Amino acid sequence: MPLTREQKLDQLARGDAAFDVVVVGGGITGAGIAREAAGSGLSTLLVEQRDFSWGTSSRSSKMIHGGLRYLGSGHFRLTRDAVRERERLLAEAPGLIDPLRFIMPHYQKQFPGPKLFQLLLRLYDRLAGKPSRQRLSPADTLQWVPGLSTSHLTGASGFTDAVTDDARLVQRVLEEAEADGAICLNYMQAQAVLRNSETNAVTGVHLLDTSTDSQTLEMTVNTPLVINATGAWADQLKQTDSTDTRIRPLRGSHLVVPYSRLPVSCSVSLFHPEDRRPVFAFPWQGTTVLGTTDLDHTESLSREPAINREELDYLLQISSKLFPASAITERDVIATWAGVRPVVTQSPVVTQNKGTRKPSKENREHVIWSDNGLVSVAGGKLTTFRLIAREVLERGQMPGFHLRNDALPVFASPPDLERPDAISHQNWHRLRGFYGPALAEVLRAGAHETVAGTDTLWAELAWAAANTGVIHLDDLMLRRTRLGLVLPKGGEDLLPDIHCLCKPILAWDDTTWEREEARYLELWRSCYSLPAIFPAKPEATG
Repeated sequence: MPLTREQKLDQLARGDAAFDVVVVGGGITGAGIAREAAGSGLSTLLVEQRDFSWGTSSRSSKMIHGGLRYLGSGHFRLTRDAVRERERLLAEAPGLIDPLRFIMPHYQKQFPGPKLFQLLLRLYDRLAGKPSRQRLSPADTLQWVPGLSTSHLTGASGFTDAVTDDARLVQRVLEEAEADGAICLNYMQAQAVLRNSETNAVTGVHLLDTSTDSQTLEMTVNTPLVINATGAWADQLKQTDSTDTRIRPLRGSHLVVPYSRLPVSCSVSLFHPEDRRPVFAFPWQGTTVLGTTDLDHTESLSREPAINREELDYLLQISSKLFPASAITERDVIATWAGVRPVVTQSPVVTQNKGTRKPSKENREHVIWSDNGLVSVAGGKLTTFRLIAREVLERGQMPGFHLRNDALPVFASPPDLERPDAISHQNWHRLRGFYGPALAEVLRAGAHETVAGTDTLWAELAWAAANTGVIHLDDLMLRRTRLGLVLPKGGEDLLPDIHCLCKPILAWDDTTWEREEARYLELWRSCYSLPAIFPAKPEATG
């Protein structure tokens, strides 16, 4: 049985609490580091100041891919590593990571043309060691993508990458880390890295429990190695003054619309006419997602990011260009999400004689800084979390430390269970990938009926409330499940039923539930709905 939060805190509160490594940051990078560290025999503590995957790792474009556009920019090593990791993850966790077909339509006088794009795909396939490219005629293209704009359409290129639920991916990696003995705590802030006054070597980290406003719990744990995997927040803990690199927070936002309004069975991409960036429409959890933007995020990182009017119009513009007959407007939007990418940039951002370097031109490769027991990492891709984790741990320079065998899997296999009659074959495939070894516990936790309009079982809600460190209602609605992103009004109409199921599991009284419900709905309206600053544009009449 996994430790409860109270049991974890009791272990940390002892004056002699010590770990081989403390990982700060509960996104995919931190989770991957904890997984590799614990799996390699290190006593491991992971702390996250908000919720697990609260930052970038629950707000990505959900793609497990090699980064075809990075290959076009000449980043061969990044693309090679990513496509090989993609193949590995597809093999290890089907249902959590699944293949997704991508279609790039070609139009007259559009760059890149089909010949150049096919050449790029040939190299992409070679790096992956697996062919997937395809050249489509206009008629074949419309078979794949009904409703696509046919004006000046010359055909399309097809290839295969993969898609995931990024927040669930983080949770599964954390669960594997805890199975190997790691302690993982959300709502635990690393306030300061402690050092020896003479040698300046790291000796520990001072922690603050932020899970409640009514009681403050502070503690210090001992460790010779702190790994700062806080992504866009890395500069806040990183103590080295790097003059040549810095974190450039870039925001990417997405729209969620009903699948019935924009039915796509594959990811459809087109270069946006405004800035020539590739923008996608892709199927996800019974909806269609449009994304993403790429612009400097200048607001405080302590505040939840949200889409703005400019981004909304940008994404609706590409929708109208790709699917003019669908006539998608902001009235169709179910939800939005915005994430901040931790891109490492060369300082200064301004390029010689060319003004500010465009966000889309920034390198997406990760960077590691090491400072006498404090190792910081930022940048990188969702797909390559395992490779980044192993590189970071090697930079920790721990005497006598050896990483676990590179061939060992990240994920344990699910048990060989018979599919319950109430669960469809497709949903059974998803559940096996989402929960792995915990699948039997999930099935025992509650009813196997799905929440109306989704594939989520009521049992998943009950199990998540009991076993995944849920502190706030938004943890459950936005990250443990995605009901807040795929249901109208953030699932507000469903909250009475969730109250009946989850309130006793969470041991909340009526006052706590009312406070959490109000908190969640205000958060959803301000950060996961249409831009709050501006009123919705009126529909055109007559």
